[in-house]
Amino acid sequence: MSRCVSVVIADRHPVVLCGLKSILSAERDFAVVATCRDAKTCMEIVRDRSPDLAVVDPFVLSDPSGRELLAAIKSEHWRTRLVFFSSHLQSPDMATAIVRGAHGVIPKAAPPELLLRSLREVASGQRVLPRLILDTSRPTEDKSGARRPAENWTALTTREREITQLVCEGLSDKEISRQLHLSDGAIRAHLHRTYQKLAIDNRTMLVMWALRDSSGT
Repeated sequence: MSRCVSVVIADRHPVVLCGLKSILSAERDFAVVATCRDAKTCMEIVRDRSPDLAVVDPFVLSDPSGRELLAAIKSEHWRTRLVFFSSHLQSPDMATAIVRGAHGVIPKAAPPELLLRSLREVASGQRVLPRLILDTSRPTEDKSGARRPAENWTALTTREREITQLVCEGLSDKEISRQLHLSDGAIRAHLHRTYQKLAIDNRTMLVMWALRDSSGT
């Protein structure tokens, strides 16, 4: 990568801010332009300085300012690409972030080399999101012996699993329809059947379930 990637970091914990800034500052192709501990400040920095990347702890987004930040990134078409740096990949905030178009998700337990490689990939225009494996080999039962609908992936068709995977990679219905050469209506119909089979209500719940399943919880 020939140019320097500008980065703002937002995390509630000073130790994380310091550590992440130290790792990035040691690399010639990264420049940390600011660090902050709340969503409101992060949004102000992004609007004022338009960095290439915003590396954010999802818990920073748990207040109204955080939701405003997510909405602004989506609606105002900022050039800043949003990356979530989290120790809780199965959290509701993470699911919401993916559905709303996060460009990257990196676990806090990732070694520095994986962190740097992932950030470089996002800066180059790629998306770095969890590749969730929809496991059909282990149908589960509750204590009464009955199947729990939300864990019965074997009920899904191949197409439904394929669409679920793309939802979990952050694609919108329109993006999925283009990729699979299906109509928007067909995508919505497949998702509706998937929600019914898994006993859930929306795509955020679908991503939450898949994140939980991939983490082994």
